[in-house]
Amino acid sequence: MSINLNRGDTIAHNKNLLKEIQCIFKPNNTMIKNYCDIISESSNISPRLELKEITKKFGGIVAVDRASLTFSAGKVTGLIGPNGAGKTTVFNLITGFLKPDAGTIYLRDHPINGLPAWRIAQLGIGRLFQDVRVFNKLTVLENLLLAKKDQLGENPLVSLWQRKKVLKAEKKNIEEARRWLKLVGLEEKENSLAENLSYGQQKLLSIARLLAGGSEILLLDEPTAGINPQIAKSLLAIIKQLSQEGKTVVVIEHNMSVILEISDWVFFMNEGKVISFGLPEEILGDPEIRKTYIGI
Repeated sequence: MSINLNRGDTIAHNKNLLKEIQCIFKPNNTMIKNYCDIISESSNISPRLELKEITKKFGGIVAVDRASLTFSAGKVTGLIGPNGAGKTTVFNLITGFLKPDAGTIYLRDHPINGLPAWRIAQLGIGRLFQDVRVFNKLTVLENLLLAKKDQLGENPLVSLWQRKKVLKAEKKNIEEARRWLKLVGLEEKENSLAENLSYGQQKLLSIARLLAGGSEILLLDEPTAGINPQIAKSLLAIIKQLSQEGKTVVVIEHNMSVILEISDWVFFMNEGKVISFGLPEEILGDPEIRKTYIGI
C-alpha cells in the first residue's frame, strides 16, 4: 500500500535543472519524453518520489517484493529493517543502477523506470553510498567544483573566445562551493586533499558535493556509520536543516537513536516487503518489529 505524505513548503528549485537537456524537439521515445516532462515541471512542483508495487528478483531470490513507498519534500523518511530486507536494493532501483522487474518509480508523477543513472542524477536525485566515494587526489574545493553542472568552461570554444565570461562564472562557482563547504563545516579544509580527510569528513564532503550538483532528493545510506560522535552530531544537524529547507531526504540507518532523532516517518522492510509505515515512535514501539529487528 502506498501512503502519501504531506508535501513540504514550497521551495526554491534548482534553476539549472531546466538546462539539463534541450527538450524543444518532439521526442518519439517515451523514455526521453518523460524525462523532458519532468524537466519542464521541475520549477513549480516539489520533489516527490514514489514507488508503486516495485519488484526486483535476483534469480530465485526476491530482493524487493511489490514494495510501495512515498517520499515527500521537507521530510526525513527513515528506511529500516534487518540486513537483506531490500533497503539498499530500493536505492539501487531509484538511482538507475538496477531496473525493476515490475512496478513503477515516479518522480513528480512521471515514471523514471529505465532512465540511466546519470540522467536520474541530473533530475536531482543524489546518493550517499555506504563506502564514501570522493576524488582522493583532488582538493576538497575541487571535489565540489566538479559537481557543478553546465559550466561555461566545459565548452572549449567558449573558453577560448569568452575568457572573461568564463573566469567570472568560475569565480561565482567557487563562491557557491565555499558556501556548501561552510554548511558542512569544511571551509577550513578547502585546499586539503580529500584523501587527507577523516572518514566522517569525507562523508560531509560527499553531502556537500551532492548539494553542489543540485540534488533536491538525497538518498543517504547509513550516513552515521563509522564516524565519531561529534561529526555524527553535525551531520544529523545538517540533515535536519536540509529537510527544513525543503529537501527530500531518505535515510537507511541501523542506529535506532538516529532514526528517532531525525525521521518524520519510517518505513520498516523485511524480506523485500514493506511491513509497516508510521511515526518513528510507533514503528520502533511495535512489539513484532522489535522482536524481528531488534531481537527483544
